[in-house]
Amino acid sequence: MMPLCDRFARRISYLRISVTDRCNLRCIYCLPACGIRWLPRVEVLRFEEILEVVRVAASLGVTHVRLTGGEPLIRDGLPDLVAMLAEVPQLEDLSLTTNGVRLARHAQALVRAGLRRVNISLDTLKPERFRAITRFGSIEEVQRGIGTALAAGLSPVKLNVVVMRGVNDDEIVDLARLAVDRPLHVRFIELMPIGDYFTRERLVLAEEILARLSVFGELQPIHSLQGCGPAQAFKWPGAQGTVGVIGAVTQAFCAQCNRLRLTATGQLRPCLDDTAAVDLKPALRPFVDADQITALIQQAVRDKPERHHMAEREAGTPRLCMAGVGG
Repeated sequence: MMPLCDRFARRISYLRISVTDRCNLRCIYCLPACGIRWLPRVEVLRFEEILEVVRVAASLGVTHVRLTGGEPLIRDGLPDLVAMLAEVPQLEDLSLTTNGVRLARHAQALVRAGLRRVNISLDTLKPERFRAITRFGSIEEVQRGIGTALAAGLSPVKLNVVVMRGVNDDEIVDLARLAVDRPLHVRFIELMPIGDYFTRERLVLAEEILARLSVFGELQPIHSLQGCGPAQAFKWPGAQGTVGVIGAVTQAFCAQCNRLRLTATGQLRPCLDDTAAVDLKPALRPFVDADQITALIQQAVRDKPERHHMAEREAGTPRLCMAGVGG
């Protein structure tokens, strides 16, 4: 079968799957303090349905799958889903994005099931600030999760830092130091205009982040980090890990975008910044129709826009809720 390509000759090989819209934190840039109306369980895809979508996507050329949320580790039995997906022969990479709060208790089971690597959200090293940003949880739980992930053999272990001016941008250097003595890969991400928290004043540009990181010395670009994706990745001489910058707003990586996003309810989204979606549920319920799944995935790829429009969006015009899209 021909590779899965969109109208702009981009090969689609990466599927991000939201296994739940629910989360045990309420990060200020992701969810309102009161939360949102959680989806009824019956609307959320079953593990068997997710597996069928992945099987078809893999047959079309998808080789990388990432499980997201919400917070995926609050979905009961997640290691079972990982084990199911790990049996799909075409998959070369199976990873997870988590806030880390529950990672310490699940890391070993996830590795045994076949998980290969993990991304952990960590926007601050200060306990009081952590609580202010996330509104729930404790930084100690996340730190234990990071240590357990390393000990369990997940590699690479990446830390995702959303940089917000006046909130945590004074910690850029301190967070980057985590990559010096341990094999951690710290990635600084521009605040995106998704949800209602974004303002231009809070946006710290990627080039400013890189300038602050130069305090450690000259940054050496690297290109071999597994799952590097849209990040510009760098290393300092002698450091065990790396740092990276994702200019999601000002340095769009749309020309190289290779991904689709499957929401917890079966909506296949061609772009993080677009409300358009293809509903896969009719091909999954009441019976699985692999040919129809194939056609719907191909339709989503055809619908994939050339680029997002985050840079042009003004504050006060939110489009989506991050927890509902899967990040």
